[in-house]
Amino acid sequence: MEHPDFLHRDLLGKRVHRMGITTSYGLDVKGVEEAFERGVNYLMWTPARRRLRRLVREVVARDRDRYVLATGPVLGYFPGSLRRTVEVALRESRSEYLDILQMFWAGVMSSLSASMMSEMVRLRDEGKVRAIGVAIHDRKRAARLAAAGPLDFFMLRYNAAHPGAEVDIFPHLPEPRPLITAYTATSWGKLLKPPSSWAGPAATAGDCYRFCLTSPYVDVVLSAPKTVAQLRENLAALERGPLSDEEQSRMRALGRAVHG
Repeated sequence: MEHPDFLHRDLLGKRVHRMGITTSYGLDVKGVEEAFERGVNYLMWTPARRRLRRLVREVVARDRDRYVLATGPVLGYFPGSLRRTVEVALRESRSEYLDILQMFWAGVMSSLSASMMSEMVRLRDEGKVRAIGVAIHDRKRAARLAAAGPLDFFMLRYNAAHPGAEVDIFPHLPEPRPLITAYTATSWGKLLKPPSSWAGPAATAGDCYRFCLTSPYVDVVLSAPKTVAQLRENLAALERGPLSDEEQSRMRALGRAVHG
């Protein structure tokens, strides 16, 4: 049985499937096409991934009001290079705007200096991007950034083994609340292969995605399947809806065991 309110959110003026897709772990173009056919419409993409160029141009661009296209610079330290990244992405995707511009791994691979923040705001004000934000590990800094503005998107590590956002970020989010995308749902696969101290069954990837999306604060969970079979399993799992209280308890106990 499907749970429509669980499977979708209204974000950025679009009806968005709550499982986003990336090809970081090898899903091929046909796999992404199948994800689109099955209703997935959130794609994390960079122009450097040339093999998706045709798909972005021929599918996403032709039905632009349906898809969420999220991108950002692989390395982001200077306003000029940030703007060039956006211009290249617009040109390569044949789009008039990007839905999400995110700085990757703030403090490590990108800088959130005042000049970079100002440039992101200018790009949003110009209509070239609709939401600006950051992927960040530092939870307390993320909470401060959310409270201070002007960012309206955060990609956060959140899973059963790393639920700290429930304390450090989620209760402190301002209203209107920024868009939240969770990643590393399986804790880099560790929840799928629990330690010897764990007596129960391992989690499935679907369990991990459902854990993330059961949180009312998480809008989208990012999935990086290796194969079409994994994609299908993940989508089928989400149709089961949010975790029950019993499932939540089991996942949290497994997460504690994995985290050590």
